[in-house]
Amino acid sequence: MTNKAPLEALYERLFEVPDATVYAILDGASAPNLPQTLARLGVESVCLFRGELQPDVAQMAPYLAVMQPETPFAEWVLGEGWGRHWGIFAISSADFRSMRKHLRTFLMVYDPSLKPLYFRYYDPRVLRVYLPTCNAEELRTVFGPIRRYIVEDEDPQVLLKFQTDGENLGRESVMLG
Repeated sequence: MTNKAPLEALYERLFEVPDATVYAILDGASAPNLPQTLARLGVESVCLFRGELQPDVAQMAPYLAVMQPETPFAEWVLGEGWGRHWGIFAISSADFRSMRKHLRTFLMVYDPSLKPLYFRYYDPRVLRVYLPTCNAEELRTVFGPIRRYIVEDEDPQVLLKFQTDGENLGRESVMLG
């Protein structure tokens, strides 16, 4: 792993919350062959877009996947994707179905003229800038059943942890190297 964060440090931070599941929300536009890799590795996963998708849309879509430590999937996501804005991680006690439902609720946002737009919150470059701008109501919406979001910083040697107490956002920067 040249110029990337050590896997061991990433594992430690991702899996440090007892009795919680680590979910990866991955961006098919950034992670190469994401749907095929999820299927090949047998990962519990689902597209966040609803319905039957055209093949090109399915390739670019966001996917929710369960992360298990020290699996080929986790090694691929963390080893290849960290620092390349493949996605974000959510730590939660919610079940898979509840997480999908929650994460689907803010895929679309509306501009001032009420035109619907895709909100690519699953891109760490978006989430790490967006969360600090949220008011308490927005934080409650984005977090819902999620205890913590973990995203890469601009510097891949830094991991960002975001949490909320329901009113305020907590942000912690953790050096990995």
